[in-house]
Amino acid sequence: MTVHKGGCFCGAVEIEVHGSAEAMGYCHCSSCRSWSASPVNAFTLWKPQNVKVTKGAEFLSGFEKTEMSDRQFCTKCGGHLMTDHPPLGLVDVYAATIPGVKFTPGVHVNYAETVLPMKDGLPKLRDFPAELGGSGIAVPE
Repeated sequence: MTVHKGGCFCGAVEIEVHGSAEAMGYCHCSSCRSWSASPVNAFTLWKPQNVKVTKGAEFLSGFEKTEMSDRQFCTKCGGHLMTDHPPLGLVDVYAATIPGVKFTPGVHVNYAETVLPMKDGLPKLRDFPAELGGSGIAVPE
């Protein structure tokens, strides 16, 4: 099984992801934009059992704005690592956190909220795919 390593900004927290991501893409929602301090967030989604904190668990903390997202960060440097999405059964490990993973996005989610239109030919969903509780409605590029 393939293992990729990554960590926070200062290196106090290290993580591993095992196998392959379930999906990769871009989120345009206002929460992700605010949390990532950028106009779009690059995500990689993993099954929880495939994400391991291997160092610095004592420095890992979270912020749960909603039941949908428990955002994890390092208490030493503030570096963002991942977001646990319990209702989806998936963990979003931010693409920049695991630089060894080849980022191959397949979709844009919450594109109705975009502040940075991206013309890349990928599907643009108004919110989430239907299988994850969204409408699954595509919007124009």
